[in-house]
Amino acid sequence: MDSQLSILLVEDNMLNQRIVTFSLKKYNHAVHIANNGLEAVEQFQKASFDVILMDIMMPVMDGLEATQKIRSIEVENNVEKRTPIIAITANTMDNDRDKCISYGMDEFMAKPFDMDKLNSIFKQMKIVK
Repeated sequence: MDSQLSILLVEDNMLNQRIVTFSLKKYNHAVHIANNGLEAVEQFQKASFDVILMDIMMPVMDGLEATQKIRSIEVENNVEKRTPIIAITANTMDNDRDKCISYGMDEFMAKPFDMDKLNSIFKQMKIVK
């Protein structure tokens, strides 16, 4: 069976990486891992992804700065369809969602990770193959 989606998971916590990867692979998604925002930007420059799942608080470069850099790369390269970026974060105040969107993210999901919630976001955003 072919992979459904190519997903870049940007998460610094190894346990969270394992949980999310396990859940995504149940749906036959191809999961690529970046341990911080800098790695995410580097991987984004080398490959294309159907969606990016971005943690916010990480060492080296946080998810907000990484999102801004990815969006500026897309502008520089005149991409027709920008890559959807979904924040996955423990920060769940109303202004956290607004902040993520203002930095260029497309959607926001609170931790703990919930595959049903993510699938409904994928459907809502039409990120399905």
